[in-house]
Amino acid sequence: MARTLTSSIPYLRLRRQAGILAGVSLLLALLLIGYTFGVENHFFARLFSAFFVFFWLLAVTFLGIVPFVNWAARSWFGKEWTSDSFTKTTARRSSASTSPSSARTPTRTASRSSQKRHP
Repeated sequence: MARTLTSSIPYLRLRRQAGILAGVSLLLALLLIGYTFGVENHFFARLFSAFFVFFWLLAVTFLGIVPFVNWAARSWFGKEWTSDSFTKTTARRSSASTSPSSARTPTRTASRSSQKRHP
């Protein structure tokens, strides 16, 4: 019997995102270690530790925190809050900014050169 894997976690998408994060982390680690220490004196040990730190920070941020905030906003505040709030505020601001503005009057009528100088 052939079994199909039915899961709610999209593993291919997750692997692709983790691969992108690993590539960005490796690039950042290479740039940081290469600029700071050069390619001498424990280069690969420093590269591994810097890669691990960058990968951990980026993975936690983009695979954990950002999806959780999106889920929390969608489930706690409702779908109307996440999708329509931005379009409503931009529509209100754009209509308000098209109203004619009154001309400003200058507050200083005399120039500075005509003022008396006191010692």
